[in-house]
Amino acid sequence: MPVSDPAGLARDIKAAQDRAAALAPISARYPRFGLDAAYEVAARVHRARLEEGAQPVGRKIGFTNPAMWAALGVDFPVWGRVYAHTAVVVEGAEARCALRRYVEPRIEPEIVLHFGAAPPQTRDPARILDCVDWIAHGLELVQSHYPAWQFQAADTVADNALHGALFIGPRQEPAALGPGLAGRLARFQVELSCNGVLRESGRGANALGSPLLAIAHLLGVLADRPADEAIQAGELVTTGTLTRAYPVHPGETWSTALDGIALPGMRIVFEE
Repeated sequence: MPVSDPAGLARDIKAAQDRAAALAPISARYPRFGLDAAYEVAARVHRARLEEGAQPVGRKIGFTNPAMWAALGVDFPVWGRVYAHTAVVVEGAEARCALRRYVEPRIEPEIVLHFGAAPPQTRDPARILDCVDWIAHGLELVQSHYPAWQFQAADTVADNALHGALFIGPRQEPAALGPGLAGRLARFQVELSCNGVLRESGRGANALGSPLLAIAHLLGVLADRPADEAIQAGELVTTGTLTRAYPVHPGETWSTALDGIALPGMRIVFEE
């Protein structure tokens, strides 16, 4: 490992997360810092959170939209953890979020899948969907402790794939969403607006071809990881942004509308 002190790096990352502080990219100090080392640092941060009593509820997949890769200097997806304290179930038509706890936050519209059974390693969307017991629209708040969003992919892995919070809308059983769901998860469209002004239209296929194929990618990555990192029954996975990630600021209201799938949009009011 080209990093001599993964435990120290994990402490630095966790402190930056806890204090909403900036941090120099690890790759700037260790030019050979790679994915294996980054996932080791992330695993140490995860274990520290478990020791503090955090409750893991699932995963997030990051950088699933290739349209973002060139701007962010990455060329493949990554994954991180979602915890009970970072997942917010949205009750009613609107959520509110204080931004002071996040660093350079951005918003991403996504699809969240919850697994009633552990999915097998497969690229067959139908087999993956068979293991899903609910689906929801979500808005993920991502953040960068690395100033100006300047980093290498390994830096983001160490920093929990830039996860900040996940807002989860009403949950639907797959059967309630009608026939041909696997195909519609690739074809549906989402509009992302700020203060009532459309910022971008996206579609399910922007997440590596579909949210189900994003899961297939994650399953392949986890196959090479320790067995205890496999997706388990009872976990959710938010499958990556369907548009670019947009900076958010206090006083803004961001909203979504979905077409082609019977999931309601969401609205979040951001505060200081």
